[in-house]
Amino acid sequence: MRSGGYFDRDKQEEIASRLELQVNSPDFWTDQTEAKKITKQLSLVNEQIEHINTLDNLRDELQTYISFLEEDFNEDLFGEAIKSLENQRQFIEKAEIECYLNGKYDRNDAVFSIHAGAGGTEAQDWAEMLLRMYSRWAERNNYSFNIIDMLPGEEAGIKSVTVEVGGNFAYGMLKAEIGIHRLVRISPFNAQGKRQTSFASVYVYPEFDNDIEVEIDAKDLKIDTYRSSGAGGQHVNTTDSAVRITHQPTGIVVSCQNERSQIQNREKAMNILKSRLYQYYEEQREAEKKKEESSKTDIGWGNQIRSYVFQPYQMVKDHRTNHEVGTVDRVMDGDLDGFIYAWLKEQAKFKNGSK
Repeated sequence: MRSGGYFDRDKQEEIASRLELQVNSPDFWTDQTEAKKITKQLSLVNEQIEHINTLDNLRDELQTYISFLEEDFNEDLFGEAIKSLENQRQFIEKAEIECYLNGKYDRNDAVFSIHAGAGGTEAQDWAEMLLRMYSRWAERNNYSFNIIDMLPGEEAGIKSVTVEVGGNFAYGMLKAEIGIHRLVRISPFNAQGKRQTSFASVYVYPEFDNDIEVEIDAKDLKIDTYRSSGAGGQHVNTTDSAVRITHQPTGIVVSCQNERSQIQNREKAMNILKSRLYQYYEEQREAEKKKEESSKTDIGWGNQIRSYVFQPYQMVKDHRTNHEVGTVDRVMDGDLDGFIYAWLKEQAKFKNGSK
């Protein structure tokens, strides 16, 4: 395959060779920050080369099937060729989507939060269902999934949760999920079996490397400690190891309770605060240029991005792209790529002026 850009094997191999020379130099780790950047870049370039090799192998395999079938048609062989074609289609679609993920932070890990809307137990149960959905999606895509902080509901579900998702393009993929998610179902908490509508919000931040510089004045911080708690309010431990940090000038609040010690939780919370503040200041600068609010402040309970209908019929529909499916169970089990891909393609159209 000799196409340009992302799929230009010669260019990618040339870049990889140049980076490998730097990595193998004796003084490579003298500047650890720069060294980490280079090793990360080398890993990404090698991944692109692997993608090109995979596409070449799939193409060659398909051409072999075609040659055999032209000489002597065989139904079993034809079935294998169809499977090969489907594998190639899926891989090309994923490679195409990665071409859309060219934003400044798209390759970063992500920190995302889910907050239950008004409605008490119903909304809190829905928030927990979304948490499971995203954990299954992360598992399908080989992403790490680490709960940083969680506030359980009084009877069931969760009031809020913050999760760290690690892996290439985690932020680029998950930013498609920012907004209000609406559930319609027969309530399992109502004896009369009435249909209930519940809401939960999702917001996603890119997680930044430690070399990102954000000025934080210690005088601007309010730091509280409290006991870590799990589901049902039971204490994970008997010490005040959980940490909540409030950045008073912006009102941004972050919490962490999943680490074993207060020092570790404080360090993790500070890293998240740094990411949040970096994103906040970036959005402020962008707002000054475009005179429009950032994605987070656009979120309102009347502006749902997606509806999940369990009863009286089954449907999941994204209101931004009109992408919809009738397989609710599969979606709730993490089959979200169709919705994410549709949104990324829609965004690419807007950027290219097609709409």
